[in-house]
Amino acid sequence: MTRSRRSFLQTAGAAGVAAAFGKTNAAALSNSDQGSRRFHFIQIDVFTSHRLEGNPLAVFTDARGLSDSEMAALSRETNLQETTFIFPRDAATEREHGVKVRIFIPGEEIPFGGHPTLGTSMVLRNLRLAAQKSEPSARSDLEGISLDLQVGKIPVEFRTDVSGNIFGEMHQVDPIFGPVHDRDTIAALLDLSPSDISSDGPIQTLSTGLYFVLVPIKNLSTLQRLTVAPQKAYDYLRRQKLPDTGDFYYFTRDTGDPAIGLRSRGLFTGATGEDPATGSASGCTAAWMVRYGIAKPEETVHILQGAEIKRPSHIFVRAGKEGENVRNVRVGGNAVQIMEGRFSL
Repeated sequence: MTRSRRSFLQTAGAAGVAAAFGKTNAAALSNSDQGSRRFHFIQIDVFTSHRLEGNPLAVFTDARGLSDSEMAALSRETNLQETTFIFPRDAATEREHGVKVRIFIPGEEIPFGGHPTLGTSMVLRNLRLAAQKSEPSARSDLEGISLDLQVGKIPVEFRTDVSGNIFGEMHQVDPIFGPVHDRDTIAALLDLSPSDISSDGPIQTLSTGLYFVLVPIKNLSTLQRLTVAPQKAYDYLRRQKLPDTGDFYYFTRDTGDPAIGLRSRGLFTGATGEDPATGSASGCTAAWMVRYGIAKPEETVHILQGAEIKRPSHIFVRAGKEGENVRNVRVGGNAVQIMEGRFSL
């Protein structure tokens, strides 16, 4: 693994996911005139119910026939935070293991991502719904989809929210609580004053699929003026010798809005710039809040991310507790389709 996260249906019958896609979504549609292969994709804005907000995601609905190098190249071509590739399998396999999905940042595969998981599941649900409408006799499960990712089987459940929009909620893997970091050390590495960092809880490395160093910030004004961490901070992370030493994720309880529990920012290294929504880090934050008594077990906390780059993303997190152990981390939100087309290779 490299240093940062960037450098990191069941449908009716035996046809599985492929049946839900229909004729318009077949893989590698041949182009007899140009000899090219065509791959259908859908772009969806995740953690929002409003187009042109949230975190955009490109989803290739049937990636069979694509090589690893082609998927890496396509992720560079879309130039989004993440691009996902679905590999349909038979219905029995998908029932047992989930729909196989691979997640890429520009040029490289990563084992997990929050907004890719939610967005891909929403695309699959929409395709199932469309197939069911075109073939009324077909029966598809529209209440839940499981994805088969590198980190394991990730279930996503759907419901209609109070606004009438479909809300998806993923169950992330149980949290791994890593090292606690010295406040003065981290403040110096980030060019902050120790007083800029909140005393709500420790600065700590966590993972619910990807590792992040969670940095609680005292004031919203400080959060808003943050920039990408200096190289000396990443040199420090590299010395931690974790499987994926991750990135910094910042949040504050000073939101200025009683309906918003946290404001957050994902200021990561890499060509795609600031992340409008980081569902994987939000899951870590949910576990952190429950462990340190900032949120009660099963309490839903509304996180607003991306406001500073005019891509507001609304992330809803919660986690349970069994004894002293934090369990059942869930991250949810809405998503809305924005684009559809085909790539020719």
